[in-house]
Amino acid sequence: MVSIEIKRVDLNSINLLQEIGRQTFLETFSETNTSENMNKYLEDGFSLDKLTAELNSKNSEFYFAELNNEIIGYLKINFGESQTELKDDKALEIERIYVLKDFHGKKVGQLLYDKAIEVASQTNADYVWLGVWEENPRAISFYKKNGFVEFDKHIFKLGDDEQTDIMMKLELKNNN
Repeated sequence: MVSIEIKRVDLNSINLLQEIGRQTFLETFSETNTSENMNKYLEDGFSLDKLTAELNSKNSEFYFAELNNEIIGYLKINFGESQTELKDDKALEIERIYVLKDFHGKKVGQLLYDKAIEVASQTNADYVWLGVWEENPRAISFYKKNGFVEFDKHIFKLGDDEQTDIMMKLELKNNN
């Protein structure tokens, strides 16, 4: 049985990160967004400058899911000031879990998610949070299955389109 490996991404793999980031985002959202908005986001959100800054940040981490040395998905997590919204030192944000379409339903997302929870435990986070597009029922269902609950909404800008993300949270520690 071939197993999927989860590996931390470093600057040496920045081009691979850019490639998997753009490909999975395009596969996930191109059918429901204009090509202009998609192209702008792919250009800005996955520029080498932006990815370099994120990889150099002590408050962001990326992980690849690899199968037979092929990258099939990735995870981005944020701590502290690198979080896109809450910026809570007691929290970990899952900013991205993306998997190539050919590998949907094969537990790759779950392995990346499990890695995020492992890191959250290692860093003594009280909770994990994320934003998920309200029109992505597959992702919402995945997070609910893993115990996340909705707690707020925020706007995600894709090009000139303002979209609503559902903010979800998973408590890791009981309040004593």
